[in-house]
Amino acid sequence: MDFGFDPRTAELHEAVHDFLVERILPAEPTHAEQVTTGPAWSRPSIMAELQAEARERDLWNLFLPDPRYGAGLTNLQYAPLAELTGRSPHLAPEALNCAAPDTGNMELLAEFGSPKQRERWLTPLLAAEIRSAFCMTEPEVASSDATNIATRIRRDGDAYVVDGRKWWSSGAMDPRCEIFIVMGKTDPDAPRHRQQSMLLVPRDTPGVTVHRGLTVFGYSDGSHGGHAEVSFDGVRVPAENLIGGEGDGFAIAQARLGPGRIHHCMRLIGMAERALELLCRRVHERVAFGRPLAEQGVVREWIAESRVRIEQARLLVLKTAWLMDTVGNKGAHTEIQAIKIATPAMAEWVIDKAIQAYGGAGVSQDTPLAALWAGARTLRLADGPDEVHRASLARRELRRWAPSE
Repeated sequence: MDFGFDPRTAELHEAVHDFLVERILPAEPTHAEQVTTGPAWSRPSIMAELQAEARERDLWNLFLPDPRYGAGLTNLQYAPLAELTGRSPHLAPEALNCAAPDTGNMELLAEFGSPKQRERWLTPLLAAEIRSAFCMTEPEVASSDATNIATRIRRDGDAYVVDGRKWWSSGAMDPRCEIFIVMGKTDPDAPRHRQQSMLLVPRDTPGVTVHRGLTVFGYSDGSHGGHAEVSFDGVRVPAENLIGGEGDGFAIAQARLGPGRIHHCMRLIGMAERALELLCRRVHERVAFGRPLAEQGVVREWIAESRVRIEQARLLVLKTAWLMDTVGNKGAHTEIQAIKIATPAMAEWVIDKAIQAYGGAGVSQDTPLAALWAGARTLRLADGPDEVHRASLARRELRRWAPSE
């Protein structure tokens, strides 16, 4: 691996950094005020301004590797750019049209969607004219095992009918969300990983009910379009809304989640860097027991350990990005699972130490630390909990050393 930036990455890195410093970070107080005072789950008006400027600066759809739809960057090129957006995770990703769940849904449509599906849904998503939701997790089953999914999708003539209940359907609370990607079972009797299919369900289809928004440690998580509990009662859509073929749902989900996991980890490194910066600034300013906090041994230990943990995580994420580019997502499966375990835990630890240095201010709305911590902690569950990734990683490692019979 070459750790230096190629010319295009260097240019984009400088441009994203400038946009972050000049426009994103100064807009955070306005965004927070508009979230608090505006209608529930609505997009703050400042976001439209930031998106318009991002497009003018040609900082748009950087995450999509397919040059027909996005910037055509490799994972390794995108990694340092996504890290920068992680420094302001509630503004920067959406401002650049690089926010989940739309990113994963756009990747899914670009790779698996039919030409008609791409024209109808991918095109407006690429332009940020609409938002989308991903409906996979369910309240009545242990969704850490995706084969548990109980929502039924059954063929009825030239249509499919959906019945089921979802929650943590990211994106669904945004008033601009127009399309749901729904995973359900089309054939419960098929082999375990061939029972599921994915279907495009327009939000305004009869039988779709968005019941409520779910908060994340009390936050609305509006940067992800909110998370909703949604029911599908006899929802009927044309058969052409099927993505791929019947039974392809599980494989498509895994293909979608791989890039999503590394994007989260890239941003988590930026979140940790922001927390460490805030920690260092704080301990220079505050005096306790006759000495600046920066001179306290325990604080210096936090700072040193934070730097070590951030660098370790960054190197593993870069290696994973390089492998995804060179041998594909399947070849990088071990590393994708490793970063999904290590990076949220790292960020959670670093942010926690920054909160501790700030005391009461650290858990209040007066710093971004509480929201950063909530985001990092949540990512130990999203896209598969730690325990599932650890179990899978252990099985793969054990297979390498299994005694031959």
